[in-house]
Amino acid sequence: MTHDAAQGQTAATKVFGIIGNPVSHSRSPLLHNTAFQHVGFDGVYVPLLVDDMARFLAAFQEHTDFQGFSVTIPHKESALKAAQQVDPVAASIGAVNTLIRQPPQADGSASFKGYNTDWAAAIGAIEQELRAASGSEAGSTASSQPSPSEGPSPLAGKTFLVVGAGGAGRALAFGAASKGAKVLIANRSRQRAEQLVAAMASDASIVDWAELQAGNVTADVLANSTSIGMAPKAEESPVPASTLKNFGLVFDAVYTPVWTRLLLDAKTQGCQVVDGLQMFVGQALFQFELFTGQEAPKEHMQNTLLGKQ
Repeated sequence: MTHDAAQGQTAATKVFGIIGNPVSHSRSPLLHNTAFQHVGFDGVYVPLLVDDMARFLAAFQEHTDFQGFSVTIPHKESALKAAQQVDPVAASIGAVNTLIRQPPQADGSASFKGYNTDWAAAIGAIEQELRAASGSEAGSTASSQPSPSEGPSPLAGKTFLVVGAGGAGRALAFGAASKGAKVLIANRSRQRAEQLVAAMASDASIVDWAELQAGNVTADVLANSTSIGMAPKAEESPVPASTLKNFGLVFDAVYTPVWTRLLLDAKTQGCQVVDGLQMFVGQALFQFELFTGQEAPKEHMQNTLLGKQ
């Protein structure tokens, strides 16, 4: 059965949505509804303007049509507290961006499992680029959940520099650490970087912001988690172009524009590059698979986001 967000729904239609405030700007309903149609999944995905996460989930706990939610600002930490089960990496990050309904608890109340697909999307895209460059890409795609059978991560033993210590920075830092990387944190506010390092039980340390800007820091991967370089300030970059020769691969979480100044400079310096569009689409791909149990139509979702559908 295929349908859009307003037609063709029946009592069997599964309901999903994105919880946020604000939420009207989100492109997730477009991505997921067109993907549901594309694969013939009987589901609908709606925007949900929510002020209080706990009250919302309590109000809808008996409405089992709601099978899962995407969660965005400012509710990711509240979603973590609301989940009865939490993926271990999501628990370490301290934020959940996906809730999946589980069988009810013993008292009959609703149960949700929390995931963080942001880190999986970004780290997965970086791993894929590293494997491709080394010739060890074995047909893995960003639309599949990581599996132990894939073998050791190409990030194992690598030095992974995270620029920024906010929510996205935490996701990247804990994600990279979970793959066996040595994590470095650089943030304009050293105190915030110290807080992130203190929260990590793995091998993580602080890099001085001034030293990074001066070109005195070297790493296998540089991952920008800040909004520096986002339109309308697309000519800005978190680091000078001359410093990028110190890094093998550069990732930018910014995807508007896709080719940020950081990535353009990195390309000029001969670095491998991974753009933020892969992270945005990737987190939606992971969510789609958690929602449906089916492989996500990666190319279709990418084209939808780029306006090619």
